Amino acid sequence: MYAVVGIPCDIKPVGKHPFHAAGVKYVAAVAGGARCVPLLLPALGGQLPLAAALDQFDGVLLTGSLSNVEPQHYAGAASRPGTLHDPARDATTLPLIGEVIARGMPLLGICRGFQEINVALGGTLHQHVQEQAGLADHRDLSGDAPLEVSYGLAHPVRLRPGSLLAQALGVDEIQVNSLHQQGVATLAPGLRAEAHAPDGLIEAFSLPDAPGWLHAVQWHPEWQYAHNPASLALFTAFGEACRQYRQARTGQPALPTPQGEAR
Repeated sequence: MYAVVGIPCDIKPVGKHPFHAAGVKYVAAVAGGARCVPLLLPALGGQLPLAAALDQFDGVLLTGSLSNVEPQHYAGAASRPGTLHDPARDATTLPLIGEVIARGMPLLGICRGFQEINVALGGTLHQHVQEQAGLADHRDLSGDAPLEVSYGLAHPVRLRPGSLLAQALGVDEIQVNSLHQQGVATLAPGLRAEAHAPDGLIEAFSLPDAPGWLHAVQWHPEWQYAHNPASLALFTAFGEACRQYRQARTGQPALPTPQGEAR
């Protein structure tokens, strides 16, 4: 019996029609890195029976996206014209986060997912990090360069002593990619910063008092996860937490899916 990880979708246009969609790299990282079964959750907002949906899962991964969390959810200023939003995703993920935490279900947030968790728990965001005094430009400015360049290592992050990655890797600093414009302005109550960029921006956090496993990062560990020790350590820990959750709720041992990198 395998652990199942829910991946909430974005709404994205394909031709003339909207589609529920999730990036291949996230699905691959759940299957090959966490070694769990990925299952996509449509962005139906209030039309989705949330409790029934979560009954199918042993963990949830909140992915990155080109869209931004609408600022109305954290009392932010109105977005600039042309800002990409995904209200259906907001209406799905923001209520979901509290329920996932209450169940003690493992939760991993990446980029937009990192920001969603902070907003759902009462934190706020910078909409344009590069315009904040003292903060660097964290955007991908590579233009039409290959993905290997866009997702290349961009800057170090300092890990909190005793943090998940510091313990797993035995280091106090790692190199990460950087492809974001929004970032944490105020950290939500209860969250603990686990990593900082050189400019002081929070790059990872956890929820120490949560009944279950919760970690989130601003960078993209799903990109070529199998070739990056920090990324693999993060997905391995997430997968193990999901298997422990499934065993606790079913009373049956949960096995990792067959070894191998999914693409």
